[in-house]
Amino acid sequence: MERAIRKTSLTLAAVFVLTTCASASTRAGDADRIRAIERERLRSLVDADMKTAERLHADDFQLINPAGTAFTKVEYLGSLKSGQLDYLAWEPGDIAVRLYGNAAVIRYRDLRFEVARDGKVIHRGPMVHTNLYEMRNGQWRVVWSQASGVITPP
Repeated sequence: MERAIRKTSLTLAAVFVLTTCASASTRAGDADRIRAIERERLRSLVDADMKTAERLHADDFQLINPAGTAFTKVEYLGSLKSGQLDYLAWEPGDIAVRLYGNAAVIRYRDLRFEVARDGKVIHRGPMVHTNLYEMRNGQWRVVWSQASGVITPP
């Protein structure tokens, strides 16, 4: 009896370890997938690839820019499509990812960032971005995005 209990305990421990490792591997895979999606999203914004940008932004997407102004998906992507908003460069640094079930929060500081409005450069230099992604219909979509300017002391 004691041998059977020990064998059952070892089996349960092995199952637990394998399940934990598989779960950690899946979570690491999700984090890598979200990083890749964010890089794809940024490329689509710089290239004004509206088909990709539409696909990667949730319908209820909202951006809060550094001035504190809120933009819906329609407003944000519309300004990009019209050429009013033009990302000249956008390269993220290391992208930190925190997973929470079907949601993920990412944060990164740019290595390079330059944006123009109506043909005039309005910001050049690093920004810090915090975005919320949600898994919807089997696909990760950005739902909220907030950008903060980085102040460089004189």
